[in-house]
Amino acid sequence: MVVRGPVVKLSNGAEMPLVGLGTWLSEPDVVKNAVRHALDNGYRLIDTAELYKNEAEIGEALAEYLKDGKVKREEIFVTTKLWCTHFAPNEMEPALRESLKKLQLDYVDLYLAHMPGAFNGMEELYKKGLTKAIGVSNFSAQQVERVVKAATVPVHNLQVECHLYFPQFELHETCKRHNISFTAYAPIGSPGRDKFRLPTGEAIPWKPAKNPMEDPLVTKMASEHQKTPAQILLRYLLQRDIAIIPKSVNEKRIKENFDIFDFKLSDDEMKELNTQEHHQRIFFQDL
Repeated sequence: MVVRGPVVKLSNGAEMPLVGLGTWLSEPDVVKNAVRHALDNGYRLIDTAELYKNEAEIGEALAEYLKDGKVKREEIFVTTKLWCTHFAPNEMEPALRESLKKLQLDYVDLYLAHMPGAFNGMEELYKKGLTKAIGVSNFSAQQVERVVKAATVPVHNLQVECHLYFPQFELHETCKRHNISFTAYAPIGSPGRDKFRLPTGEAIPWKPAKNPMEDPLVTKMASEHQKTPAQILLRYLLQRDIAIIPKSVNEKRIKENFDIFDFKLSDDEMKELNTQEHHQRIFFQDL
């Protein structure tokens, strides 16, 4: 069994696995088993957030595995995120400490500002050792440039929507210029997004979006490689040196999403995928 898989070295020397378990929309009553399945199948990156309201259950699963000696703390990479209601400088540390309490950890490996609007205050959290790396999420190339110019601690990671139909070529290049690692959420198109509710309980009126897993080219490649369409989409991003955090609570799919190291897309296949014309956002569609 592959354990951890390939890693990317952050600008501070820390190593982040390129494949992890996403937990957005993973309900508290099932996410614990999802984390167990992921760890059992070689995952070592777990991605969560204050907004997801499942940090406590993830923490219970991690504590169980750490206590039993199935994994060591330094072998696991845990990412969580600061929600925009706590962007005031005096609220950042209490928010992170609350996340740490729920996760039953002394530190997280990566702490992200979930939305544009904050970064500098997070630098103090890094200096205090409460997080081993800091970064941002849902930032544009222009916003990344502004943060980089003002930062006293390097931006270690950017997490954004990225998939076949929204490949983020320009933003990825911006990050590479600044030695910022790049993580894709919704790497297979976020098929379960309709379940999401804002903290107010309000549903989001999602606009129609094509499903990349049904793309004819993707299904053709899946047949040729004897893989699933999801595995093709994940492998595509992996070969672009993009970290991926597919979400699932299904044991079979969790295993399949990690089973992408025994094949490779050819240069011609990558070129074909890179020239797909369906450039569409799923999230923040009005931007």
